[in-house]
Amino acid sequence: MTQQNSDPLHGKTLQMIVEHLVAYYGWDELGNKIDIKCFKDNPSVNSSLKFLRKTPWARTKVESLYLYSLRKEQWASEKKLNSGKQ
Repeated sequence: MTQQNSDPLHGKTLQMIVEHLVAYYGWDELGNKIDIKCFKDNPSVNSSLKFLRKTPWARTKVESLYLYSLRKEQWASEKKLNSGKQ
């Protein structure tokens, strides 16, 4: 019997996380939510990855925002599902 990992970050690369956040928020909103230069000044996935791999506090903020965005998506889908049951 295999044990399933309940960590939502398990198996997610930093690149996958950044790409999800850019798709979800866009660069402008991402730069507003996490005030770091690589999200505001000529942003790109590659430049963000370079910075985040060297800066643990920024990576922690990005991972936290990613988890929050997953919860928001889950809440929205549950709300949509529940509203259809009426």
